[in-house]
Amino acid sequence: MGLTAGALGAASGLFGLSKLWFIPTFLAALTYYNYDLYDPENQPIDAKNIQDEYDFIVIGGGSAGSVVSSRLSENKEWSVLLLEAGGQESILTDVPVLSLYLHGSRYDWKYKTEPQDSACQAMINKRCCWTRGKVIGGSSVLNTMLYIRGNRRDFDNWERMGNPGWGYEDILPYFKKSEDQRNPYLAKNDRYHSTGGLLTIQDSPWNTPIGLAFLQAGEEMGYDIVDVNGEQQTGFALFQYTMRRGMRSSAAKAFINPFRLRSNFHTALNAFATKIIMDPQTNRAVAVEFVKDGHRRVVRARKEIIVSGGTINSAQLLMLSGIGPAEHLLEHGIQPLVDLPGVGGNVMDHIAVGGIAFLIDYPISLVMNRVVNLNTALRYAISGDGPLTSSSGIETVGFITTKYGNQSDDWPDIEFMLTSTSTPSDGGTNVRRAHCLTDSFYNEVFKEINNHDLFGVFPMMLRPKSRGSIRLRSKNPYHYPLIYHNYLTHPDDVRVLREGVKASLAFAETQAMKRFGARYHSKPLPNCKHYPLYTDEYWDCYVRQYTMTIYHMSGSCKMGPITDPYAVVDPTLRVYGTQGLRVIDASIMPQITSGNINAPVIMIGEKGADMITKYWKGYEKRRKRSANETNV
Repeated sequence: MGLTAGALGAASGLFGLSKLWFIPTFLAALTYYNYDLYDPENQPIDAKNIQDEYDFIVIGGGSAGSVVSSRLSENKEWSVLLLEAGGQESILTDVPVLSLYLHGSRYDWKYKTEPQDSACQAMINKRCCWTRGKVIGGSSVLNTMLYIRGNRRDFDNWERMGNPGWGYEDILPYFKKSEDQRNPYLAKNDRYHSTGGLLTIQDSPWNTPIGLAFLQAGEEMGYDIVDVNGEQQTGFALFQYTMRRGMRSSAAKAFINPFRLRSNFHTALNAFATKIIMDPQTNRAVAVEFVKDGHRRVVRARKEIIVSGGTINSAQLLMLSGIGPAEHLLEHGIQPLVDLPGVGGNVMDHIAVGGIAFLIDYPISLVMNRVVNLNTALRYAISGDGPLTSSSGIETVGFITTKYGNQSDDWPDIEFMLTSTSTPSDGGTNVRRAHCLTDSFYNEVFKEINNHDLFGVFPMMLRPKSRGSIRLRSKNPYHYPLIYHNYLTHPDDVRVLREGVKASLAFAETQAMKRFGARYHSKPLPNCKHYPLYTDEYWDCYVRQYTMTIYHMSGSCKMGPITDPYAVVDPTLRVYGTQGLRVIDASIMPQITSGNINAPVIMIGEKGADMITKYWKGYEKRRKRSANETNV
């Protein structure tokens, strides 16, 4: 019962027990019926006796770091230390429907962007909330588990940008290496899918009638029903999820937990990396300084240090260590060791327009106070299905091409995230808080439809041209960096997103949706009332209001050829101007992929670990051969 008590404390902090009064019974049932999943021995081990030296040190136990550390520790001759700033997952983080409740919790870094006028006008102080996972498993513990690989042209484009080995045919085996596809119709297509990998991919065990109607609506609009992770991306499909038996399968559960007893693999939780120590003579990364349990420690690396902190943390840590734009480092009293102007630049994110809601006439949507109750909680605990397995109502995906894209090519520019919920589906409690909406905006636009049956369309722009940046606030590692999103500063992004909104309204006009009585919640947005409704000027204003991050921050340590002055890592993910240092996470993306990025980040982890393994195995063979020749 100790585990249940701990989870109960987490529940109290997340929700307040008055809102989810059934949580104690739910946790007791979940523990009883799934003890094999939730016994304490199934948790990552927090190393108590950290050694002074390891072969490899991985900083960050998120989607990429979990993969890298796990794969490197497969070699019994190598020792691996994984440093993670956060703590354990809990039973509650496993429940798919609760993902938005985790935003702003102890599992979240709680980053906020600097105020800017170009977007996020409806957010408190015009600051977007950038939720990032501060927990073993990283943001894969807080996300909506959507498994989207991206478009083959994304990766072929990476290769054309000067990154050999990153074309689609090169990276496809790494997607398949991780995958354990549980949908038999997809799994039989062994060109694109595989079974037996560490990461379980399955369809949702539960859908509303709206989820299937979304597919019919897509067909009405002339699109195919496709496997979006297969041969063709353009079209509609039910989402695939990183889920196992109806429960979240985070990167930590997939890649770390099964191997937590390896004697050569140590995981240090609540271990906050503050600096990479470089040898000033050779610019070799030799050690990591970190703080754990209030004590400052230094651990040395014999072979390599791998930074997998994510787009924000990786860029910040490199700059704190003297690697980054020299002038900026000097401003903060940091001696530049390697002048890399690209560190912290090229920041990309997928944004969608939030709050596009359509009321319906039937009680079939995912209204939280109706579907989250004792009965559904027990159903989830006992059989692993029912409404609590829903990924916050996100059921169906559609990839479409606006008039600004090439409609004859399979490289869509908008992703529809189609949901049996919308912003007011929880009565104005957690979604408004997770999205950092102001009270005045929410109350004027959504309060009147709190807890109503409806569905939502979130048009997400796939390849933004706007670029943000991350800069140090100070040289204190505990001071959060300055984050400038620069959303919608490129006019093309405004145009594409505007067309995505128009397509959303057209989608709701199909017969498939009209049979539910679908009608747009047409409340004019407060700051856009001076424009005539539904004109381009109105929509251009609209997209700057409820500008919704999809939490796909990427690009701050760009991969590129040595001829690119803003490249931070080479195609083997080594940091330019250094030795023994790589970055392996979403920050290396030269261009963001066309879709949700958790799957590509795991792929980057797989490929990065493979490159490290091949290099050091080759190095050891060369050394042995040289020694033998010397002896002869």
